[in-house]
Amino acid sequence: MVPVVFVHGIRLSGAAWSEQLDLLGPPAKAVDLPGHGSRRGERFTLKGAVDAVVDAIDEPALVVGHSLGGYVATAAAARHPESVAGLVVAGSTYLPDRALEGLFRLAHRILMRLPDRGEGLSRRQFRTVLPRKVAEAVLGGGIATEVIPDVAKALAGFDVLAELGGYPGPAWLINGSRDHFRRHERRFLDACADGRLINVPKAGHYLPMTRGEEFAQLVLDAARSLSISGTGKPGASGGVVR
Repeated sequence: MVPVVFVHGIRLSGAAWSEQLDLLGPPAKAVDLPGHGSRRGERFTLKGAVDAVVDAIDEPALVVGHSLGGYVATAAAARHPESVAGLVVAGSTYLPDRALEGLFRLAHRILMRLPDRGEGLSRRQFRTVLPRKVAEAVLGGGIATEVIPDVAKALAGFDVLAELGGYPGPAWLINGSRDHFRRHERRFLDACADGRLINVPKAGHYLPMTRGEEFAQLVLDAARSLSISGTGKPGASGGVVR
């Protein structure tokens, strides 16, 4: 089976993928993006994030990204297609625009005005939304609220559809049916050279963490498809799975 590299969402770290790493085992691995996890204090840039992903790849891999990680994974696939055997984009089919950048910046200002810079609020949120073991892993990796402005700036200038269209390999777009970041999923699917769309019923934005086993199985299916075909193509192009 092809190796798998996981890329986390905004403010989180590679620890967000702890359940998937346990389920898939080696050689699956997760990266920390600049400004997150073990790399807190660094400035986040899209180029630096792409470099972090590519540096973690020893041989062509299935790159799996959630939320911010989905945009980073897409950029990595487009810019280094020789390293990316396949692409899984989860919760990242929303076109970045000025409105989204404004929402990110507003959330940052509100959190940073709190006495603990939103740490307590973030901890309560993740402990409420996520399974206990996953929540503790996420919190153990740290919550990098301070990185939001750099991420907002990077995504505002990112033409994700052009980059996605520039990747010649297979792509799986996976969204929870209740995820607000699935708004433009059909446009993303149309942009793929070889893509399929999977909607998971009754799941929200944190699908990979709230439905860990189910998501891990989808990743495993994609990785096995790449290994079986040997050409990096899923079973059918442009398909929609509900």
